[in-house]
Amino acid sequence: MLPSSCDTFVALPPSTEGQRIIFGKNSDRPCDEVQEVVYFPPMDYGPDEKVECTYIQIDQASHTYAVVLSKPAWLWGAEMGANEHQVCIGNEAVWGRESADGEEALLGMDLVRLGLERADTAEKAVDVIAELLEKYGQGGPCLEDQCGFTYHNSFLISDRKEAWLLETSGKYWAAERVEGGYRNISNQYGITTKIDKEHPEMREYARSKGWWDGESEFNFATVYSFLTTARIESAGTRYCEGKRLLEKRNGHITAEAMMDILRDKESGINMEGMFMTTGSMVSVVPRDPALPGVHYFTATPDPERSVFKPFVFVKNVHELGETSSPSFGPDDPAKKKPRFQSKPDRKHPLFVKHEPIAAIMESYKERGQKITEGLRQLEKEKVEEMENILQVGIEQPDMLVNLFPGCVLKEMSVYSKS
Repeated sequence: MLPSSCDTFVALPPSTEGQRIIFGKNSDRPCDEVQEVVYFPPMDYGPDEKVECTYIQIDQASHTYAVVLSKPAWLWGAEMGANEHQVCIGNEAVWGRESADGEEALLGMDLVRLGLERADTAEKAVDVIAELLEKYGQGGPCLEDQCGFTYHNSFLISDRKEAWLLETSGKYWAAERVEGGYRNISNQYGITTKIDKEHPEMREYARSKGWWDGESEFNFATVYSFLTTARIESAGTRYCEGKRLLEKRNGHITAEAMMDILRDKESGINMEGMFMTTGSMVSVVPRDPALPGVHYFTATPDPERSVFKPFVFVKNVHELGETSSPSFGPDDPAKKKPRFQSKPDRKHPLFVKHEPIAAIMESYKERGQKITEGLRQLEKEKVEEMENILQVGIEQPDMLVNLFPGCVLKEMSVYSKS
């Protein structure tokens, strides 16, 4: 199976308009997988409490931050998300010299959620993920079936002032700080000789394996990547296309520009087929700490046929019920061993409404165009509405507690009329 597991983007001044960081990600997953968007409030825990991740239980933190996540409905972790401190994280599957076929441990998606729950800056998220990686390891099937599809992970992490690229191979890792301009990642290693943080034994391990002579300049991507593999050929193409699209908008990257990039099918960034874009995210984070961040999510496949709906962190956020999938508790086939003996229906209410409309849009061009126009109009109205609070701040927080669910209901209304 050729991996097709996403593209993640970040743009910082001076590549963006205004003093803002723009973060974006497409989550490319199996075409029949449901991606939900969920919110978890901040929580305090006792000293001996545990948290049940996708496959393993680990020590819980004393405090977790509020998070909004876009996640495959069958697992605990997330493909992408943000927290109340405006930290954003997305992960990518990567393959290299080190085998990814280890025991069940933390998934890269678990590490995304843990990083968001436990870190109030991008750099702290790097430290949190690195510490958890070294303590618990990474491993286990990354799809809801028995095919044994596994991978290592890279992470693009941003906050109000900078971004970090964190790349892993087993328990070893390297991180690079990005302080301006733009950066995109796909399913290949991208850190070369600029390494700002690293596992203390990462170089010696590579030398002991014969991957590095210990004398030439250390290049993480060169040392830890496969010399050649069909698995990363498509990733290289997508990476180049993503970089080209960012360069094309350099100096004028906005939320709308990032949405256009994520919708681009010609580049392969908006994927179709057995692996497709099942969820998308765009975040706008002002550098001014007095201003809120706005985080847009689709919660449905194919951003070309979806609405980017805004979420803002305020107190008393309403439950995101229409984008939350059913819970099966301990009876979930993903929790029972042997795993994945069956596949329950995980469709959330928005997914159920979206599915037949997406089929109509695919099959009937004229009718599909009219539906698309209605969806784009709703999205445009919300982006304009959010622009006001991005400029002046939140004057009435209670007016935003139902922001995302309210937009979902308006989207579902468009589907009902169609």
